[in-house]
Amino acid sequence: MANRRARALRQRMTEAEKLMWGKLRDRRLDGIKFKRQQPLAGYIVDFVALDLKFIIEIDGGQHAGRLEGDRERTRRLEESGYHVMRFWNHDVLGNIEGVLEAVIQELTISR
Repeated sequence: MANRRARALRQRMTEAEKLMWGKLRDRRLDGIKFKRQQPLAGYIVDFVALDLKFIIEIDGGQHAGRLEGDRERTRRLEESGYHVMRFWNHDVLGNIEGVLEAVIQELTISR
């Protein structure tokens, strides 16, 4: 069930997710292998580097009304040993290079 939902999410990614995936796929970011829309710890995460236990979540406007749910999701993922970074759609769309720089900095710190 989760795999089917993840597959559907991969087919209808947001513009911000598509842009981010274009920068992460094929080990384009610092040689790190990322997967997209991956079932993990009861959730489907946007992007994950499984080897590094590192998750990137891209949040749209719909997340503004469910910040507490997102905090709980992040907490549970972190309890499972993952590090989670969150970005808003508009940050990815308006400043992809800044977002990627922040990801690389965080990866450097957390490795």
